[in-house]
Amino acid sequence: MLKTNTLFKDSTIVEKPIADSRQFKLADLKNSIPEDLFQSSVGKSLFYFFLDTSIIAILFGLALYLDSWAFYPIYWFLQGTFFWALFVVGHDCGHGSFSKYKWVNDFFGHLSHTPILVPYHGWRISHRTHHNNTGNLDKDESWYPISKTEYQNLHWSTKILRYKLFLFVFPLYLFVRSPKKEGSHFLPSSNLFTPSEKVQVVTSTVSWIMMISLLSYLGIEFGFLNLLKLYIIPYFVFVVWLSLVTYLHHTDTTIPWYRPPNWNYVKGALSTIDRSYGIFEPIHHNIGTHVVHHIFSKIPHYNLLEANKHLKQALGNSHNSSKESIWKAFWKSYNDCHFVPDEGDTVYYSSNSR
Repeated sequence: MLKTNTLFKDSTIVEKPIADSRQFKLADLKNSIPEDLFQSSVGKSLFYFFLDTSIIAILFGLALYLDSWAFYPIYWFLQGTFFWALFVVGHDCGHGSFSKYKWVNDFFGHLSHTPILVPYHGWRISHRTHHNNTGNLDKDESWYPISKTEYQNLHWSTKILRYKLFLFVFPLYLFVRSPKKEGSHFLPSSNLFTPSEKVQVVTSTVSWIMMISLLSYLGIEFGFLNLLKLYIIPYFVFVVWLSLVTYLHHTDTTIPWYRPPNWNYVKGALSTIDRSYGIFEPIHHNIGTHVVHHIFSKIPHYNLLEANKHLKQALGNSHNSSKESIWKAFWKSYNDCHFVPDEGDTVYYSSNSR
């Protein structure tokens, strides 16, 4: 008999079975999804890339033309949101789902990520590590929990960054990563990378430095205030979007985490949750449809919704999704998800208040 955990859906308590590799085989799950949904279309991918970049350019032009403090708050939110949408396009490039050609993926990955100060290859390789080890307490790269003892022994400054300011620290994460993880996304010598990946990392780091240099020049030439209004504030709106969405993908009291050897790829890939972002869902390319993405990251974003319908039929009640409002889900996770027990093969988030 399957173990269950409790999920709150629209104020209704629902018992959900924990994903178990004895239930599901990767091949069976793949066979449940039509083959054509795994195929990328360069035409469709380019459409979304140029759609996002065109909207970003139009918003930038409007801000320059209006130069109005009444418009700037609207501009900051919209521009930061479309920076985030552009990141998701680069995210497809990183997974190889933008096109079947690696050089096309890398080219448009840099065009998508460098303008928003993400080192494409450094992030891509780190993100691959995350996907290969999702739900693994020892090896996961992103938004992994720490044990209760580790939590209690954290320095106060680290606690503030990790549990209070985590929506803003993505730039810091790129440089120094997070507790228990050493290495930088910018340095080819980082333990994130293999020797064969070092040239790629250098390429992305040099691109990032060139973008920083361009922004510095623009700030000197046209004034820091203009740089702040037109780029820096939207950039941090993007950072909040990125952090909020990825945090909510992997931080919930219903998500199991596994200690080796209890972990395997299928159980780990199912250790995430689908959420709806309402009107923003199509804007950020349905990335809230996350369970199917973690199992089959080669599915391009424009096929996620259809693929998810088939996957949900195959998984039944083991497909983890929530209809809670994003802000309610965030507040619950913010308060209830601080650490996992020191012992146990399968563990869940908890907090001092629970």
